[in-house]
Amino acid sequence: MTMFHLHDRLEADTAPVAQLPLCRVLLMDNRVWPWLILVPAQPGLTEIHQLSREDRHRLMDEIALASRTLEALFAPDKINVGALGNLVPQLHVHVVARSKADPAWPGPVWGSGFAERYSPEERDSLTRKIGEGLGQK
Repeated sequence: MTMFHLHDRLEADTAPVAQLPLCRVLLMDNRVWPWLILVPAQPGLTEIHQLSREDRHRLMDEIALASRTLEALFAPDKINVGALGNLVPQLHVHVVARSKADPAWPGPVWGSGFAERYSPEERDSLTRKIGEGLGQK
C-alpha cells in the first residue's frame, strides 16, 4: 500500500494548520492573502473525480468549513476556491479570502506577482488561530 506524501512544492510553500477527516489543511506562506490549501491525505490523487463519492462530499464539507473559518476571521469580500494543479499535480484545493482592497483585486492571486512571507511569529499565531476556527485544538 502506498503512503500519502505531501508534494515537495506544497511542503516548501506552506505551514501545517490541521488534519481534518479527509484533508491536511495548510497555510500558504503569503501574507498578502489569508490562503488555505486543503490536500486530501490519500496517495496518488490528481483530480477531484478520483475521490470516492463519500470523500467528494467530505471534501466539499471541508472546503465549506475552511471558507467559513476565513470569513469569520478576516471578513473578506469574497472567498475564492480553486483546484488547478497545473504546477503541482497532487490534488489540492485553494481557499483564498479576497478583499476589494487587495493588490490583485479583482484579478486572480495566481501569477499576480504579489507575495510576502509571514514572519515565524505571524505564521505560528495565524496557524493556531485558524486551527482553532477549524475546531482543532
